Amino acid sequence: MEETDREAVATAVQRVAGMLQRPDQLDKVEQYRRREARKKASVEARLKAAIQSQLDGVRTGLSQLHNALNDVKDIQQSLIDVNKDWRQSINTIENLKDVKDAVVQHSQLAAAVENLKNIFSVPEIVRETHDLIERGELLQAHRKLMDLECSRDNLMYEQYRMDSKNTHDMNLIHTYFGDMQKLSEELAKQLWMVVQRSLVTVRRDPTLLVSVVRIIEREEKIDRRMLDRKKQTGFIPPGRPKKWKENMFNILERTVSTRIEGTQADTRESDKMWLVRHLEIIRKYVLDDLLVAKTLLDQCFPPHYDIFNRLLNMYHQALATRMQELAAEDLEANEIVSLLTWVLNTYTSAEMMGNSELSPEVDVNSLDALISQNVVDQLLNKYMSTLTSNIIGWLRKALETDKKDWIKETEPEADQDGYYQTTLPAIVFQMFEQNLQVAAQINEDLKTKVLILCLQQMNSFLTRYKDEAQLYKEDHLRNRQYPQCYVQYMIAVINNCQTFKESIISLKRKYLKSDMEDTLSISHANMDATLDIIAKEGCSSLLDEVFMDLEPHLNELMTKKWLMGSNAVGTICVTVEDYFNDFAKIKKPYKKTMTLEAHRRVVVEYIRAIMLKRISFKNAEERKEGAERMIKEAEQFRFLFKKLAAGSGEDTEGLCDIIEAIAEVIKLTDPSLLYLEVSTLVSKYPDIRDDHIAALLTVRGDASRDMKQTIIETLDQGPSQPNPNYVPIFKEITVPTLTVPKLLK
Repeated sequence: MEETDREAVATAVQRVAGMLQRPDQLDKVEQYRRREARKKASVEARLKAAIQSQLDGVRTGLSQLHNALNDVKDIQQSLIDVNKDWRQSINTIENLKDVKDAVVQHSQLAAAVENLKNIFSVPEIVRETHDLIERGELLQAHRKLMDLECSRDNLMYEQYRMDSKNTHDMNLIHTYFGDMQKLSEELAKQLWMVVQRSLVTVRRDPTLLVSVVRIIEREEKIDRRMLDRKKQTGFIPPGRPKKWKENMFNILERTVSTRIEGTQADTRESDKMWLVRHLEIIRKYVLDDLLVAKTLLDQCFPPHYDIFNRLLNMYHQALATRMQELAAEDLEANEIVSLLTWVLNTYTSAEMMGNSELSPEVDVNSLDALISQNVVDQLLNKYMSTLTSNIIGWLRKALETDKKDWIKETEPEADQDGYYQTTLPAIVFQMFEQNLQVAAQINEDLKTKVLILCLQQMNSFLTRYKDEAQLYKEDHLRNRQYPQCYVQYMIAVINNCQTFKESIISLKRKYLKSDMEDTLSISHANMDATLDIIAKEGCSSLLDEVFMDLEPHLNELMTKKWLMGSNAVGTICVTVEDYFNDFAKIKKPYKKTMTLEAHRRVVVEYIRAIMLKRISFKNAEERKEGAERMIKEAEQFRFLFKKLAAGSGEDTEGLCDIIEAIAEVIKLTDPSLLYLEVSTLVSKYPDIRDDHIAALLTVRGDASRDMKQTIIETLDQGPSQPNPNYVPIFKEITVPTLTVPKLLK
């Protein structure tokens, strides 16, 4: 309390301080005092009222507790009186046992009298009911059957009440009504036939199906009533509960399963497309049945049956069972694809469960998977394994077929631009394309895996392709007359490399996601490198073919015969041009590379002929004549390869400049300037070696041994500043160490 008083005083002081902050507020002190007095009086009044209310409530509660105590005492006394009266009436109740038995007997007799007419007419009613069932009047037949069952059940119930252990009388009643059980079974058989054909019946005669449902509903009500009575009395008639509703759904479920299983009309032995046909028939049947169930069947059943969703679940379970059975079979690769495509895509597509006419009752997103992910993975692994073997076999067969074309006596076909080609790239990539399209039907992951597989196998295939092209070249070299169209087919092989490159890029662009590019970059680079090697070796083999034909004419260069007017270079140019008419069938950029290589090899062979020292000029006149001939022939080469390289944009003149530079050394008339001319040659072509200079001076014919030695030693001491754009050529040319005998004139 002291703490509370202190807090109150502190609060009051704070409030007064807030009211009297300015001098002018002192005039209002009396006003403030009166206002606070009113507030205090109001609070005190409210406190008094609250305390009074609490006191009144306590007073009322005490009064009610006193009254309740009196009531409890009165009830206790009443219970004592009731107990006394009950004990006194026990003897009276025992004296009424005879009356009780009489009442039970009267009840039984009353039931017998009530059903007497039905009891005597049971055989006749049975016959009438049987006739009604045969005529298909199921509702009337069921009505009579219900009457018979009601009579039997009432009699048996009364007998049970009188003496539940009297099985003889029970059996007597049961035997008398024995034919009724057969009628019930016969009626049920008719009902189940209608239920089995419900999807057909609902289109032809929906009233019949409605009658069946009404009968089942009646039996369900009777079952519930009998089960309730069993809880009270312990008695239930024989054959109850019939559970016809449960049986109906069981029969529907078996019917659905049979319908799904019965759609397989063929086997693998009779039809390779058996699974595709089987799945398509299932799709059509299921969609049609569900549409009928939604539009017609749903109207024939009470809403609480939820018949459409029940049927939907039945079809889903039956399909899941069937798909698992199919997945467990030894399926081929194409069959695995068909199954997975159907299960993962077709089933939820607009062609089936996603059909707009089934919406919104069918939500494809809420449907469970027909087969587990584990089974899907197993099938995919099996498919990839089989596909790998198939692709290897297909590629091997395609290459063998292509090799057979290489030895044909007819030229290969040309594409629309006139370039030679074989069918190998088209066959290979058509096969890849087909498998990728199939994989894309299943999912993106499988498509990516198949693409990676195809490119991996393509990598291995190109290695075999390179080896076969090499063997093709070697076989030809053993007998250059065979095969007849070697050049044309080697051109086709080279062109195939470019086609392969373009096809690989196209395949990746079409089927590979951009974020997967890095995964295959190394593999792609390896394939490009292998293709370039194949093309390069093919071009080299074709040039080898050219230079084998040129060999006799190259051997004439820098000989006495050549000096006296041999047309070897003219023949070389004509031969090269003739070959390049065929080489025009080579695609860019290999055609461009081949032209440059041919130009280079011609120049190398020409320079090699000089370095072989087949001729040694005797005097200045011969040197002049030979040099001018070399310059003329360099111009012929320049003109030829400029013509062959037309449109390529390449500078083809630089190589021929080497021949002209050598000609200038030979043509020089003043030996004192020979060192200067040779040093100029070396500065332009720094890969020229001492033996090249020695051979060149030997061909010139007027340089002594000492002069050669001096020039070579002086050149070795001089600085070398090679042109950064110069491609070494002399390193390919070997100078013979032995003295080459002079050719006869």
